[in-house]
Amino acid sequence: MVGTSTATGRWRPVLHDTALWAALSAAGFYAYTDRAAPSLALDLLLPLSVLAVAVPGSRRRPGAAVFAANALCAVGLAATPPAASPYLLALAALAYLLGVRGTDTGRALLLLGTCVAVDLAVCAVLAVDAVYWFYVLALVPLALLPPWLAGRHRQARLALVHGGWERARVLAEQQRSVAERAGLRERTRIAADVHDSLGHQLSLIALRAGALELSPTLSGQDRADLAGLRADVADAVGHLRETLTVLRADEDAPGTAPRGAFVDAPGTAPAAESVDALVRRAREAGVAAEVHREGEPPLRSPLITRTVHRVVQESLTNAVKHAPGAAVRIRLTHRDDRTTVRVTNSPPPESASPASPAAPPASGSGHGLTALRERVQLIGGTLRTGPYGDGGYEVCAVLPDAVGGRRPSDGPYAPQGPFPPHGPYAPQGPDQDPGPLHGLADARRRTRRRFVVAFAVPGALGAVMLVSAALLAHQLTACVLRPADFAGLRTGRTSTELARVLPERQFPYVPDRVADDHPEPPGTVCAFYRSNGNLLEQVDIYRLCYADSRLVAKDVLPGTRRG
Repeated sequence: MVGTSTATGRWRPVLHDTALWAALSAAGFYAYTDRAAPSLALDLLLPLSVLAVAVPGSRRRPGAAVFAANALCAVGLAATPPAASPYLLALAALAYLLGVRGTDTGRALLLLGTCVAVDLAVCAVLAVDAVYWFYVLALVPLALLPPWLAGRHRQARLALVHGGWERARVLAEQQRSVAERAGLRERTRIAADVHDSLGHQLSLIALRAGALELSPTLSGQDRADLAGLRADVADAVGHLRETLTVLRADEDAPGTAPRGAFVDAPGTAPAAESVDALVRRAREAGVAAEVHREGEPPLRSPLITRTVHRVVQESLTNAVKHAPGAAVRIRLTHRDDRTTVRVTNSPPPESASPASPAAPPASGSGHGLTALRERVQLIGGTLRTGPYGDGGYEVCAVLPDAVGGRRPSDGPYAPQGPFPPHGPYAPQGPDQDPGPLHGLADARRRTRRRFVVAFAVPGALGAVMLVSAALLAHQLTACVLRPADFAGLRTGRTSTELARVLPERQFPYVPDRVADDHPEPPGTVCAFYRSNGNLLEQVDIYRLCYADSRLVAKDVLPGTRRG
């Protein structure tokens, strides 16, 4: 499978180039079959060979490919009679590829200007008619500049997408690193909780062992064993304290521990503080908080109890920080072998100010919810956060009553519904660098502005040229006298009698060389008409000469000099 994919990737550019060459050659082949006396070598084989080299060559040298296609268009001006080249489509396609594959804007613009200059020089040397000057000044620039600009936009968009994915990758790595650090900090706090609970119980064991040493009913050996037990417990408490001190080394560094209205520094939080005591402290600080309980509280592990406390504590802190003055509702639901902690806050009142007394300073790492999710998952629970109601927010944790028990996601009380990873509690702070996202947005805005500016002037120029081309086409088609009508004209008839047959307009662009080769008869006034409606071919011109409003002569003036 790998070999097949590699082979397909190697042949894909060849297939693309072949398809493009076939499409561009189709226009040349159609023009070849439409010519009166075409030359197989010069009018078909040579242009198709040039395109066969230019199309694949545009991958390495797109500028040379554009110049080759423009040369084909210039050759059409040197034909007899001069003709609009059918390879304008090839010129436009290769100009687009120049914009996609080229890197130097200045050199590309110089190349496009050189192509137009070469075509103008050919017109000047060959002294072509005005219609071909218009062709070079209008259609050739339209085949060069707008496709090139479209290719430049495509190139910028591809670079932007590539840069966006690269920025997203860097941002994802940063987020992963931030989450890992937050998880490590939360594990340290869990270790502190273990010390507070386990250390307390070990201390009680040591005290009871000391009390038993004084019992008069014990033998000397029993007292020695109890003394050894008490010493071992005391050593275990000391080792536990030393281990926790090492784990807290980073936690005590400035700026690493989260601070908020109700988050205490490590080692200062009351280990046995209940949720009711925490809510009471919040009320004393001016927060409209209330607690509702459902079911009988089970006998939980101290670590689970501490986690319930942390969920309420973090939710209160975020509510005060991001929605000052909002009412906070805490609901504790005890059911089966799990506890659901749901903390919701209403939208902040319009009169509330971020500088209100209840609002804490906007400091800290800003990753409290990330650390809280780590703690909840470590003990086998689930946590979800997200918008609630009309502008509010909700934090919902489902915790087992025993560490290592059945996960809440396995039962009927698992949190339902996805929560979007955004909102007022999205991680903020020094670890969350929004630079890549802002940089990507700025790059997109700059690309859009450049695209609009780049296409505004060419677009306006193209609109003017299209209007001019439409007016010219109307003039050329409104002065066509059909050959059958010309043959039916008889000399001696008045201009009034001929008016119903003649076109509404006369041909105003009689070439000077034609007029010089066929001077008007003396004493006459002549009118000129085109013999067919071909817009870019030199056609024969019908001349009707009048004397005293009567037709005295009619002539066919060849559009080109006869050999």
